Amino acid sequence: MIDISHVSKIYDKRHVVNNVSFSIDKGSFISIVGKSGSGKTTLMNMIGSLILPDEGKILVEGKDISAFSEKEVAYYRNQTIGFVFQDFHLEPTYSVYENTVLPMDISGNRRGMKKRATDVLEMVGMQDHIHKKVTELSGGEQQRICVARAIIQEPKIILADEPCGNLDTYNSDIIMDLLKGLAENGCTVVLITHNPDAASMTDRKITLSDGALIGDERLKL
Repeated sequence: MIDISHVSKIYDKRHVVNNVSFSIDKGSFISIVGKSGSGKTTLMNMIGSLILPDEGKILVEGKDISAFSEKEVAYYRNQTIGFVFQDFHLEPTYSVYENTVLPMDISGNRRGMKKRATDVLEMVGMQDHIHKKVTELSGGEQQRICVARAIIQEPKIILADEPCGNLDTYNSDIIMDLLKGLAENGCTVVLITHNPDAASMTDRKITLSDGALIGDERLKL
């Protein structure tokens, strides 16, 4: 599904990601862990084609995403990837509903949009807030909107950067169970986290340190 081959990213002559190689199977639920500054979010952003590697290649379904045209990149992000950003990236002037359906709106795939939005908001426990502005929500509630937005188009890949970082234990368990269920149904889920409890719920743990891959552990059979 995803093949990362000798990938590096360099900022100010420093390797933020340094010669990293591994593959991710379809339907995997993996975590990428490491201390702050280890390169895990940078690696996630390269898989999502938000930034390009300086060295190496990332193949998704056999295609080199760094060779995509601007149009192909936009289509790839909209149709293949569901992003859960640590700092939300919600539109503050929009309602919960408008933020949730944004990927469908951008793609023009509006058929059944209201029903789908209701369904995914119910999955994350936010169906009662559908008409609120996101500025009226707590950080944890905004995080759950990010998850709903990420899954609304049933993407092939979910890239989740600390999706439980602003949530209490109860809501964290809801989100982790949801991500696990998505993987069991064929979605490839990549979790970026420094939380060992969250990482322990995944099937495989990739560990980065100073941009380099130092561990690749299968957690479940």
